Amino acid sequence: TTFQVTATVITSCNVSGAALNFGNTVDPLNTSVPLDATSTLTVTCSNTTPYAVALNAGLNAGGASNFTARTMKSGANTLGYQLYLDSGRTTVWGDGTASSSSKSGTGSGSAQTLTVYGRVPMLANVVPGSYTDTVTVTITY
Repeated sequence: TTFQVTATVITSCNVSGAALNFGNTVDPLNTSVPLDATSTLTVTCSNTTPYAVALNAGLNAGGASNFTARTMKSGANTLGYQLYLDSGRTTVWGDGTASSSSKSGTGSGSAQTLTVYGRVPMLANVVPGSYTDTVTVTITY
């Protein structure tokens, strides 16, 4: 007598992220703008699984793919910012639409770290306050 032993291994991915903080004592009179900061996303996908990581435009942009209007808010006051795929801050990280790009990769079964490059292009006329936005990360595989 014989019997079969079977298992079906599915593709799987997880993503987590750390806050991107431009600083707690940002001086709007500082002439060394733009203001740059980085954060990381950790992607873990099953071995050989292709994936794409997309970022939406944030809660305050007025639309999920309105990437040119990424904005942090403090009450009614706003502070524009942008998120990029590259350290030169030339490729907008979005969802692949509206002149943006998503980040593609292939899972290894281990955690892979992706860097998010942030930039506040100007601080002129910004009202003092604590500014925030929430960006949604989506991974497709």
